Amino acid sequence: MTVSGHKDARGGIAVGDHSESAVRDSRTEAVDTPAQVEDKSGSALIVDKLTKRFGDRLAFDDVSFEVGHGEVFGFLGPNGAGKTTMVRTLGTLLAPTSGSATVAGIALSAAAGPQIRARISVMPESPGLYLRLTVAENLECFAGLYELSDTRQRVASALQAVNLEDRANDPCRSLSKGLRQRVGLARSLLNDPEVLFLDEPTSGLDPVASREVHELIDGLRKRGVTIFLTTHRLDEAERLCDRVAILNTTLRLIGRPDELRKRLFSSTLDVRIRAPLDNADRVFAGLPGVESWELDQSGAYVLTVSDPSIATPEVARALIAAGADLLFLGESRHSLEDVYLELIHDDEEVKAR
Repeated sequence: MTVSGHKDARGGIAVGDHSESAVRDSRTEAVDTPAQVEDKSGSALIVDKLTKRFGDRLAFDDVSFEVGHGEVFGFLGPNGAGKTTMVRTLGTLLAPTSGSATVAGIALSAAAGPQIRARISVMPESPGLYLRLTVAENLECFAGLYELSDTRQRVASALQAVNLEDRANDPCRSLSKGLRQRVGLARSLLNDPEVLFLDEPTSGLDPVASREVHELIDGLRKRGVTIFLTTHRLDEAERLCDRVAILNTTLRLIGRPDELRKRLFSSTLDVRIRAPLDNADRVFAGLPGVESWELDQSGAYVLTVSDPSIATPEVARALIAAGADLLFLGESRHSLEDVYLELIHDDEEVKAR
């Protein structure tokens, strides 16, 4: 695993939290089960009705999903939705209140923690490097904490993977935030993880640094690493993720971005012409595939259609026959941001009732 490293009593590395009491307390919540139970199914992650409470506060409730091997899986939601708590739970730092999960083929339990941590890595939003040490010294330190063999070769391979060989001897305090994120990614690759959890990896980065991190994630995908990505950047999720899940305490929706758009929004055509039609209803009504139309504030006609491939040529022919000067005719494309905002808006309306 990657995030800060102290060994637990069983010889594993605890995730993220430097507090030994936090790790000890999380273990007492779980019921020990045999650590050697291993799932041979085709999924890298299996989450079944998982719930986590902190006293009266509900972090997430009755969440179920699966992530396939080699998949980049986006986990989206507003602040406080339970995303980071889910990462900490699947990363073995927190014990779930109820439900079950399988991580990298091993059933989640307190006893199985060391085995799971040997197969995964977690990179938090802030990588927590030792700023007085060089890049290479940081990686060597964590490789030692993980009790990895061939430390020199693993460090060299990790630096090569993130294109930082030329900065190996630079103190981490001298690096930009983008370069520190790349060092954090290098650290997460030291143990050659089967599943890599990335919690807001581009938070606070400028567009150039973000693009570099995106390219690194693409490279990991090609290597077959399963990536569980939490992010607030919806354009990032749309670009990188094979599937996304939208969480707002409960799991609201899951699927490929294009599937989610189709499930929430009707297919529409945008029609822009030089001058408004004298009788738009006479032009559009009854056309094959056209269900309804409206004129938006920009002066464009928005047509709800059952099948864009059928409606588009019919609309074009009808406009030309009506003598309209056609400037643009194309299918509207709702973004993942539209899907996200629609769901979160619905949630806020329900809360307000």
